[in-house]
Amino acid sequence: MSPHFNFGQGCREFPVSLALTLLFEAYRYLLGWIPHRLISRTAIPAWRAATFFLGLFLVWAACGSSLGAYDHSLLTVHMIKHLLLMTVAPALILLGQPVRVFWIGMPSFARRVFRRALRRSPLRRFARMVTRPALCWTVSAMTLLAWHLPALFTLGMRSEGWHMVEQMSFFSAGLLFWWPVIQPWPSASTGPRWSMLLYLFLATLPCDILSGFLAFSDRVAYPVYFSTPRLFGFSVLEDQQCAAALMWTCVTFVYLVPAAIICSKLLAPRSSPEHDLLKARFSGGPVPQSAPQSLEVV
Repeated sequence: MSPHFNFGQGCREFPVSLALTLLFEAYRYLLGWIPHRLISRTAIPAWRAATFFLGLFLVWAACGSSLGAYDHSLLTVHMIKHLLLMTVAPALILLGQPVRVFWIGMPSFARRVFRRALRRSPLRRFARMVTRPALCWTVSAMTLLAWHLPALFTLGMRSEGWHMVEQMSFFSAGLLFWWPVIQPWPSASTGPRWSMLLYLFLATLPCDILSGFLAFSDRVAYPVYFSTPRLFGFSVLEDQQCAAALMWTCVTFVYLVPAAIICSKLLAPRSSPEHDLLKARFSGGPVPQSAPQSLEVV
């Protein structure tokens, strides 16, 4: 069991291992981003680094802050943690291009080892298979629905070990889900960009089914909450309906953001490199240079 500091009775224990892990990942990111930023100020913009650190902060907020103290008392808080770990934090972290930044900050001998390993076709085939949109969608949907089955939900509530497994599976499934949408370096395009609109639309269906069931059911889906103290005047059924409404609205709005960005880029007029060069020379700005295949965000 990882070490904890307890700040008194009634307060949540501080997870030292989680805090150290997140701080270490932030340090690794800075090791690659700062030197690269000093060489080229346009390679990885500051806003990408900000999204990465914000994503790490939200992971800590979901798992390490006092928010977790109410997880076993309110389904609404459990749903907030689920949304942070599976929907918001993974997207922000991938927007920060972490693999590319970690690769830049990696020692040269480690890069050589990874290059040799990545040249092997089985590893490449495995990476392409794991990041296929169909598989990413399936893993995400099955993870969401499975952990909200009453039996598994109760298991996660009563066992600290299984609760940790639940949180890790939410976060991992979130990274897989957002990978085809954001396409961070060094991913390859998996099909026409408009297919991501269908991908995002289909991703709302499992959430709609689950939240609709929880919102309109007149029965409590998770009786384990009957044995927990009630907070803020919510009954167990009212808490369930509030959690369902939160999930329904938040997931819809979050998925609308990348869908709108994709639509705007698909509808925007395409410009050729020659046109960009003439435009830069006419305006007196810097001449655009060919950028590496970093497979940018949507």
